[in-house]
Amino acid sequence: MTDNTATDDSDETDALLSRVRVIEDQPLETRAAAFGQVHDALQSRLEGGDSRSHG
Repeated sequence: MTDNTATDDSDETDALLSRVRVIEDQPLETRAAAFGQVHDALQSRLEGGDSRSHG
């Protein structure tokens, strides 16, 4: 039996790093909005994880 969790986490990390690299190349105003979107997505994911493990 193979655990794909590590692979899934690695893929998600790679996708996030790629997204951050693209954002860093944008003008400041665009970067601010894009990083805000990343923040919101990560916050939603983390809060969703909390509700699944406690609910």
